[in-house]
Amino acid sequence: MPTDVVNSFIRAVEQLDLDHALSHLTDDIEYDNVPMGTVHGRDAVRATLAPFIAMFDSVEWVVHHEVASGNLDQGLVMNERLDRFHKGDRTLDLPVAGLFVVRHGQIALWRDYFDKETLLTGMAAIG
Repeated sequence: MPTDVVNSFIRAVEQLDLDHALSHLTDDIEYDNVPMGTVHGRDAVRATLAPFIAMFDSVEWVVHHEVASGNLDQGLVMNERLDRFHKGDRTLDLPVAGLFVVRHGQIALWRDYFDKETLLTGMAAIG
């Protein structure tokens, strides 16, 4: 199921295992952080995620709702999440709607929708 791929990817991010997380992505992945911009390819995703994740002690992506269609060859997963980033005793909570297209068992498109101001305000608050 495409949800297995996406949820395995999420677990790897939560474990701060970026190499394992990136192994779930196609070489030509399109990663679109809608309010921040789009990058293409695993190396670009690594360059985007690594410094951001390194700012925090732990990461938790709480999936509230998830729907999927298709299969591992061509599937679609949409989820509603609360992405939680912990630094010391402070937490940044970011509501996110995610879209993932799975192609041949890997994520070919990852698009997250969130409020940029919520992210920037939260990051300033946790330092």
